[in-house]
Amino acid sequence: MQSTRRTFIKTLSAASALTAAGGVQTVLGNVGAPAYIPNLARISPNDKIRIATIGMGIQGNYDTMAALRNPDVELVAVADLYDGRLAHAKSAFGKDKELFATRDFREVLARPDVDAVLVVTPDHWHDHITIAALKAGKHVYCEKPMVQHMNEGKPVIDAWRKSGKTMQVGSQRISSSSFQEAKRMIQAGDIGQINYIESNNDRFNAIGAWNYSVPPDASLTTLDWDRFLGDAPKRPFDAKRFFRWRNYKDYGTGVAGDLFVHLITGVHFVTNSLGPTRIYSSGNLAYWKDGRDVPDVMTSVMDYPKTDVHDAFQMVLRVNFANAGKIQNVTRIIGNEGQIEFSEENLILTKKKLPVAPGYGNYDSYFTFTPEVQQEFVKKYDAQYPPETRTAEPVKEVRFEAPKNEDGHARHFADFFKNVREGSQGTIEDPVFGFRAAAPVLACNESYFEQKVVHWDPVTMTRKSPAPTATTKKPVTSKARRT
Repeated sequence: MQSTRRTFIKTLSAASALTAAGGVQTVLGNVGAPAYIPNLARISPNDKIRIATIGMGIQGNYDTMAALRNPDVELVAVADLYDGRLAHAKSAFGKDKELFATRDFREVLARPDVDAVLVVTPDHWHDHITIAALKAGKHVYCEKPMVQHMNEGKPVIDAWRKSGKTMQVGSQRISSSSFQEAKRMIQAGDIGQINYIESNNDRFNAIGAWNYSVPPDASLTTLDWDRFLGDAPKRPFDAKRFFRWRNYKDYGTGVAGDLFVHLITGVHFVTNSLGPTRIYSSGNLAYWKDGRDVPDVMTSVMDYPKTDVHDAFQMVLRVNFANAGKIQNVTRIIGNEGQIEFSEENLILTKKKLPVAPGYGNYDSYFTFTPEVQQEFVKKYDAQYPPETRTAEPVKEVRFEAPKNEDGHARHFADFFKNVREGSQGTIEDPVFGFRAAAPVLACNESYFEQKVVHWDPVTMTRKSPAPTATTKKPVTSKARRT
């Protein structure tokens, strides 16, 4: 019988316990295999950081290339469930050396020459492989969203804290200079108090809608279907589900977990917000009716409470995979003195303040007054609002362009590797930050599929019950007559 995800985790847990007790059991249970190491020594600043990538699909390749664009980083192992990707990885990344490649991620975790792992698997494996890697003493870079379900977040955070290891969640846009400039502007009060944020990510093409190419040799021989399923619902082999897993809620998190999470991560980074308290979603499957069970059009509304660092604001997120119109994917943060509109490459700050005097006339009730009342109104208005209060400040526009050839993806890894070398857990997107971004998007899915409002406590990172809307009066009962 082939192993499942639960079997993997049980095996890893047992191995950890035996190692802590001084036993010789290995991760794979094979005599002579590398021991399961619960913690590794700090990396010397002069040493190479040896990485392994678990999941060599599209993002796994892009993450690996971005990681290797940093100095003194070496790829020593890869894991994937499809043989073709292992062969491709050995060709692409092992031309001048022997690259260890395996279907079994446990063999990667058992290797003493692996300092850090990149977890770039389908979402339903993120938490289990991350926890196993931390227990094995590896530093972890985990793709977004950090977890697939809301109840998985705190176990990952606990494992990270106990491990003492560095962990970075992979929503790399916040490492770009435009997001950092937006953060500086918000903190400087350049747009006043935030009251509304909107962000969208639209597409209109098959690949953008996750209809990725399926290799013609895909079969039960060339890939490990049972291991891919793990503890997801059992079903017959389906190559589309394996290579287009984002289209199915059994393995992915839909447009919310794949795209909303980038938008929320950016907003949380820029505003220093901990998250919303109320989430509601609507949408539908409008165009890509190809067997997927997640929406291709989705809008979510979130209420962010007032905190010590910002006023209360509303955020609206939208994804439309069927947008045949003009596509302009930007985030707009709107305040009472201007707005910031930014993408990964550039930023536009527009400052606009209202005059103190409200003005009168035009579409206003002033013309409905009698002449005598109009005269009295003008007299009082002139006394209250001197001329200098009646003109708004000129609109100011400040444009910021990211440096040419900036590599935000590599910079995100640079932050991760810097903290690995320093023995620090203080990355730009640690698991607490990562979960505070992931939980609201997972709530978006819950709201959509269950057609309800989801209430969330962003401070304690727990669900909460909705506040009572009104006090219900108790029915009045008549008193019994005295006899």
